[in-house]
Amino acid sequence: MAEITAAMIKDLRERTGAGMSDCKKALTEVAGDMDKAIDYLRTKGLAKAAKKAGREATEGAVVSYIHGGGRIGVLVEVNCETDFVARNEDFQAFTRDVALQIAAMNPQFVRKEEVSADVVARERDVLVAKAKETGKPEPVVQKMVEGQISKWMKEICLLDQPFVKNDEKTIDQIQQELIAKIGENIKIRRFVRFELGEGLEKKKDDFATEVAKQAGLA
Repeated sequence: MAEITAAMIKDLRERTGAGMSDCKKALTEVAGDMDKAIDYLRTKGLAKAAKKAGREATEGAVVSYIHGGGRIGVLVEVNCETDFVARNEDFQAFTRDVALQIAAMNPQFVRKEEVSADVVARERDVLVAKAKETGKPEPVVQKMVEGQISKWMKEICLLDQPFVKNDEKTIDQIQQELIAKIGENIKIRRFVRFELGEGLEKKKDDFATEVAKQAGLA
């Protein structure tokens, strides 16, 4: 199998407009064959999704989700380009799934670009202090912390979270597939999540499992 290089991924992205992760997966699936990778992306409907990302998306919907008889509430705004698409069943299903995801997985941000340097620095300081307690050498400590930061970012950013209905895909991948299918730019703009008694001393339940059960997934 040919080695999948950054240059190959970049080339495929430029040819198809697909996301970097999708390009890497495509090349891996076809053992590095560029033409087959392009066909793979076209088959999956991803070849042109990324090219729509720069288009204005000012229509859409604000969707609510209430879980557990009022224990968790979510409001999420998802944008698209036209009112016509905002009424599309696939778009509406996506917005409901996003609201469910937020209720279950409690992300703090939509995308990693929203996480400020100060927030990352505070988390890094905590992780470094914990890692140093292991007594491992400084280079090992730094490597450990980098891996933990990467994992933490995926946990707190909605687009990088595994989808609760299919953990083999991230929310971003689900969104890109919908963009390719519908033909319009779609963007999760913002959300708020309220949890009953949040910040107060109380028993904590596994809301992810509970939400999944309500949705018939567990």
